[in-house]
Amino acid sequence: MRDDPVILDLVARAKTGDKQAWDALVERYAPLVWSICRRYRLGAADAADASQSVWLHLVEKLGNFRDPAALPRWLVTTTRHECARLLRAAHGPHAALPLDGENIGDDQAPNAERELLAAERHAVLREALSQLPPRYQQLIILLTRDPPVPYAQISATLDIPVGSIGPLRRRCLQRLRSAPAIAALITAEAATPAGQNR
Repeated sequence: MRDDPVILDLVARAKTGDKQAWDALVERYAPLVWSICRRYRLGAADAADASQSVWLHLVEKLGNFRDPAALPRWLVTTTRHECARLLRAAHGPHAALPLDGENIGDDQAPNAERELLAAERHAVLREALSQLPPRYQQLIILLTRDPPVPYAQISATLDIPVGSIGPLRRRCLQRLRSAPAIAALITAEAATPAGQNR
């Protein structure tokens, strides 16, 4: 994911003030920022404050980014610092902080990397899904519900025969796999030696 052309493009465009690029960056990485806030067990208001501060820091710093691929890692570090600052402000300088990449041993560091990769994968998948026609999006959403939606209900909802669901699902998945970001992700993961980034 380090040289993901989508991230590189979004960062380059956001540096020039492109609002759509900023919105796409926030949409892509907001789940990562919120997951770190949850790990720090911040209340809803503090989590919102931390998140807002992180994005404001990014507005200030993005113009100086030399390596756009470092953005996810910068967001992780900045969010941790902001959450810790809020906890210290609320509970004093000796507040107990949750274990994270800055105050845990190296044997736990891979969890932060896995979390970052998972957030990036989810963002890529959401982006690719949003590019599908609405009918395909509806089918994928229905097929991934938990608990599973019966095919009869999917058939009625989408007004298609039950026997068409499988072939339509296959076409949806082919379109997803051929999306540039998903194709790049599949290629990158295929090139990664077994056991790495997992």
